[in-house]
Parts: sequence; C-alpha cells; structure tokens
Amino acid sequence: MNIVFFGSSHFAQPSLTALITNGYEISGIVTQPDKKKGRGLVVGSTLIKETAIGADLKIFQPANINSAESIKTLKDLVPDLFVVLAYGQILSKDVLNIPRIMSINIHASLLPLFRGAAPINWAIIKDEKLTGNTLMKIIPRMDAGPSILQKKREILDTDTAVSLEEKLSQDAAGLLLEGLKLIETKKYKLIPQDDKKATFAPKLKKENGLINWNKSAREIYNLIRGCFNWPGAFTYYKGKLLKIYKAKVVGLSGYRVIGAPGEITQVSKEGSIVVAAGKGSLAIEELQIEGKKRMAAREFILGYRIVVGNKFEYFPKI
Repeated sequence: MNIVFFGSSHFAQPSLTALITNGYEISGIVTQPDKKKGRGLVVGSTLIKETAIGADLKIFQPANINSAESIKTLKDLVPDLFVVLAYGQILSKDVLNIPRIMSINIHASLLPLFRGAAPINWAIIKDEKLTGNTLMKIIPRMDAGPSILQKKREILDTDTAVSLEEKLSQDAAGLLLEGLKLIETKKYKLIPQDDKKATFAPKLKKENGLINWNKSAREIYNLIRGCFNWPGAFTYYKGKLLKIYKAKVVGLSGYRVIGAPGEITQVSKEGSIVVAAGKGSLAIEELQIEGKKRMAAREFILGYRIVVGNKFEYFPKI
C-alpha cells in the first residue's frame, strides 16, 4: 500500500516514525515550507521534514497544496492512501480524491466533539474529563468525515495542553497502525458522525488567554492548563502583562472567599500568592511578568514586594 504522509507539527511525528519502523511504503512526505524562527530569524524546518530526511524519504513542501503543480506532483506518486496529521493546510476536493483508496486523518478529539484547530486546548478549558483520537475519512467539510476508529484518553487534573498533546500523539501512532490493518484487509467500516452533537474548537487567539477573575477558580485553573504553552493565560499587574504558568485551586465549594475577584488575599515568603476568584481562590505557583524571565512565586514575591490587597486586573489601568 503506497502512502503519502502529510504532517507538520510534532503531534504527527510519532505516527510517521511508526510507519517507517513498521516498514510501510511511503512514496512522499508533504510538510509546510521552511520558515524563519526565533529572534535570530534562522530558517528552520518542521520536525516531520527532519524525520523524513533521516529516513531518506522524498519531501514536498508546497506553499499551496491545492495548486495545479501540487496536484500533478501528488498524482505522479500514484498513492493508495493519504495519511494526514496536523498538516496545516486544508486539502481541496481535487487533492482528497487523488489516492486510490481514500484520504484519512487523525483528529485529537472524540468526534464529533471539538471539531477544529485546537481540540486539545478547548477540551481542557471546558473541563472535559475524557478525550481521545479519531481516525476518519477526510471529506471537504472540516473534521466531519465518517470515523473508522476511536481511542479514548482520560484528561488528568494535572494535564496541560502540552502534556496531553504528547500523550495523544503517542496514542495516535497506535491508532493509525490499527486502522491501516483494517484498511489493508478491507475490514474497516465508515461510521457517519452525528452533526447534531458537534462542538467546535477554533484556533486560539491571544485574547483567549486573558483571565477574567470573576470566573470560578476552577475555570481559571482550566484556562491556565489549556492555554499552556500558547497563548498563555495572562492578567495584568500594575499595568504590566503577567502570564501565569502554574497554579492550584484552593477554597472549594462552601469556602468563604475574603476579597474581591483578582485581589491578592495571602502572601508568604515560602512562595504563596493566593488570589480571590468569583468562586474559590487560586494559589499562583509560577508566573512571568512582561520583560522578565519565568519565575517561581517565591522569587516574584521577593522581587516585586507583593502584599495582601494588591490586585490582578482584567485589563491594565491607564
């Protein structure tokens, strides 16, 4: 079975490695073009390209996957299957129809839940307890194709978007191998999604990370985990943007919070910054004020003379 693999982010890397390790025929790797990265603007390639180079695979990096030139290149590979994971471009109907069997994708949610670009982030933000991966046939509608297989994964209370993505990427590799066996033996079934149950997970914007202290401590805690590492959950302190990387909920249901939402209610040299929320409180453990390095709460207390009564703002005061 001749496979063309599409992927760009590190989520796709374990699946590509699994295909290589298990001896699948891969006639081409499609990944995003090289681009400048970091402060030095050094040109860098995707992890998928680096993996492909190590395996001596043919690499294709079109700026527009749906161009006439791209379609010709893909047709010339005479593929049986397109395997797409976190590629970064939407494939047109003309592209999807190229492989002899079909085009398949692994999406990091239990479809039809959390269709869209950021399913892992939104599952955490929305306080879901369960997520997973769905192997599906790709159709022109976003993440709406019939499913072939699903695998569930519990969301731990300690999971961040980064740690959960790593777990799901490893799960995806196993799911892909299982699905390919079904496809090879023609034992797979295409199970239509129930569009009425669909929810959506749009790409995160910077403003999605802004903390509203009127919300419950649990909701803010989920936002911190779900926006880790991008865009980062943030607030403002004395007019400066302050990112919060690590925290824990204190003062659960039935606990009387003393202090207005956003107000610092407890500070200790041992490293405790407790902030009142709309319900409950949040103990900040790791944070970063703009222009400075990421630091433990203890360092922040010593360096910025935090005292009870100071307030984290929803918007900076001008």
